[in-house]
Amino acid sequence: MLPTIALIKDIPIIKLNQYVTYPFFILSLLLPTSIIMASESLYHETKNKNTASSTTITAVHPDIIHTHILTRLDGATLSTVASVSSHLRHLCSGQDIWENLCTATWPSLMDPIVRHVISTFPNGHRSIFSDAYPSLHHFSPSLPNHRRPSPPEELISAVDIYYKGNPIFSRVQRTETSENLFLTSPLCFEVLQPNEFIQTPVNFVRKDEEWMSQLQESFTLSWILIDPIQKRAANISSRRPVSVKRHWLTRDLEIIYAVVMAGEKGRSTEKVQCMVKVTCCGKVGGELHVKEVNLVMEDMEGKQVMGKKGVMILQRAMENGERKKVDEVRAMERFVKFSRVIKERREMKHRREKAHGVVCMLLVFIALVLFCFIAGF
Repeated sequence: MLPTIALIKDIPIIKLNQYVTYPFFILSLLLPTSIIMASESLYHETKNKNTASSTTITAVHPDIIHTHILTRLDGATLSTVASVSSHLRHLCSGQDIWENLCTATWPSLMDPIVRHVISTFPNGHRSIFSDAYPSLHHFSPSLPNHRRPSPPEELISAVDIYYKGNPIFSRVQRTETSENLFLTSPLCFEVLQPNEFIQTPVNFVRKDEEWMSQLQESFTLSWILIDPIQKRAANISSRRPVSVKRHWLTRDLEIIYAVVMAGEKGRSTEKVQCMVKVTCCGKVGGELHVKEVNLVMEDMEGKQVMGKKGVMILQRAMENGERKKVDEVRAMERFVKFSRVIKERREMKHRREKAHGVVCMLLVFIALVLFCFIAGF
């Protein structure tokens, strides 16, 4: 039998920082009761010997920690446990733990293409998790004369849609980003093929605001963008929708996820918005179907960013952006604020163009009057 860390007294407590105090006995709460009871007597026998193994985490067999504790933790907790000691850091570095965690969180990462790419990352699935969780936050625009990296040959999108926490759709899409057509066209990543429909477990309702509010709470999305050359990745989805609305013409349901990030300082792309739009349709009494899933990038004037510039912005964001937990309220506030900026800039542009038109008409009128005066009319 093995000693355990089930008893609170005589268990060392490690203070990770000024906010978190992490007692080792918390880990023992995840151990099966049979293991705790079987090892308790041995704990008391060895306690009087004043050995270090009776009061430290190293007293627990690594297989027990791995099987009954580490495999039950989420990524954030696993990272915290790894920072407690070198012994736990070694136990938490197993690739099987991180692979199971990643594929359970994002089923799309089970795709053979993605698995091969992840195998080339410095720390495999642990690297992809640290890049993709939490979501991307990048608010430091680069200078216009900043050295621009060459665009990658391709980007890989790993997309997962969930309903009430359960995955209902997963897809991996490879996009050739070095082709001239992509670089000179508005940035757009499309996941579904034309006329492809994805069935969902949701019943379609024609007019019901409460139903749309429930969808906003229940539909979540992850969009991990992977650069296989630079071996970096980022989750560019707000996770929860920032908007659920009907299309003004088709009346299709549009579920929008958006992340605002920095672009190039002093330009209309000083801030850009990566917007994932999930378009759904259906018939009353039937099921809701997803018919479009695409990602576009808008600048501060509401124009779509071109492929070449958009890829460079995404590259810098993946390389320099912070990864922070998504604040759903703040994400929605940023979306509303960015939409307001677009509206204000469009109105300002319209006023400028209107004033420019008035000035041009006035100059034409003055020129006509001068011509008539000189010609003696």
